[in-house]
Amino acid sequence: MQIFPEKQAKMKIVFLGTGTSTGVPVVACDCVVCKSKDSRDTRLRTSLLLYIDDQCFVIDCGPDFRYQMIRENVEDIHGILLTHQHRDHISGLDDVRGFNYVLNKPIDVFAAEEVIKAIYTEYPYILSEARFFGAPQLIFHRIDEQPFMVGDFEFTTISVMHNQLKVFGFRIGNFTYITDASFISVEEKEKIRGSKVIVINALRNSHHVSHFSLQEAIDIVQDLNPDQAYITHMSHFIGLHSDVEEKLPANIHLAYDTLSIEIN
Repeated sequence: MQIFPEKQAKMKIVFLGTGTSTGVPVVACDCVVCKSKDSRDTRLRTSLLLYIDDQCFVIDCGPDFRYQMIRENVEDIHGILLTHQHRDHISGLDDVRGFNYVLNKPIDVFAAEEVIKAIYTEYPYILSEARFFGAPQLIFHRIDEQPFMVGDFEFTTISVMHNQLKVFGFRIGNFTYITDASFISVEEKEKIRGSKVIVINALRNSHHVSHFSLQEAIDIVQDLNPDQAYITHMSHFIGLHSDVEEKLPANIHLAYDTLSIEIN
């Protein structure tokens, strides 16, 4: 898989958030993880910053989006890719307005048809015939199971199941990102195979109907055998970062908010 026909782009990822829909700490919870003083145990809702050469993309735009952009000093984004329509992955879209105001441009959003329909329901003022002043300015691009181009960059969609809901992961070059999955078919795994770096979700240690457990995620990673893998979308039930990390296979790590990785 080539990003450019003649050269490999420089890639870097930054984990904007690595927590599940409640975030960590959970409101009113006094468990050892929620009370931890280790910053790696504090997790905003799951989102990723992807730099490809001089362009910047965001995967998912949840309720912590505004703070995540300010924290990482992001001054421009060239597109938002949405994995699915759950609110912890789309409810920050209203805060795209900051980029609209400062840069005087709309922002491209790449999502499946059913995700775009859900956004229209959640944000009816975005496409109202009587244009609502102050609404986020978004240009929607419908994606499906076929690879798609964003400028010079090719993205491959990875179709996974989040219980009964189809969710898209993304592969670009040597990097694959999967969140909110409980099943990946053999055919879709073949799209991932050969990635040097894989990010995959694991909610907790025990089985869950719509997310991989930590062991299930480990089994998938060991089958795909990347150089490195990182676990994301974790709840407080995953355990303390320091305890879990030391028990993982050498090439598998728990991600944490603000972690930055360069990918060749």
